[in-house]
Amino acid sequence: MTRPNAISEAQVWDWLEAVPDPEIPVISVVDLGVIRDVTVDGDAVEIKITPTYSGCPAMSIISLDIETALAKVGVTNLTLKTQIAPPWTTDWLSQKGRARLQDYGIAPPQAAGGPDACPHCRSQNVEKISQFGSTPCKAQWRCKDCLEPFDYFKCI
Repeated sequence: MTRPNAISEAQVWDWLEAVPDPEIPVISVVDLGVIRDVTVDGDAVEIKITPTYSGCPAMSIISLDIETALAKVGVTNLTLKTQIAPPWTTDWLSQKGRARLQDYGIAPPQAAGGPDACPHCRSQNVEKISQFGSTPCKAQWRCKDCLEPFDYFKCI
């Protein structure tokens, strides 16, 4: 794809909106809140990324997916920097990302430390099955009404 010579930070943010999180593909890396900053200087683009936790196995895939997505739109002078401070928090999840998690069947993080309702039937009659779910950042819960298990995105 050919792009105009001048690109803007806003355009890069738009392109990043199309890069899905590899573990939860219904939300983008922007909605997840791991993209902390975008700087454009001429044809040079620098993106700062904060992992959801130290040792996050998805970071190499996220970086590769960002490089691939931006290369497709003609960005070839790209620098990705890992920024570990301040540490990522679930507060950085966008409202759109939280809604998409819910629609996908994953309960979004709540300050109280557990889901407020089942993402399938919206019942509040839920119980924790395991502190560990399909990924380290999720716990396994079950609805006592519809009996469906679901992941809860842990509050960090």
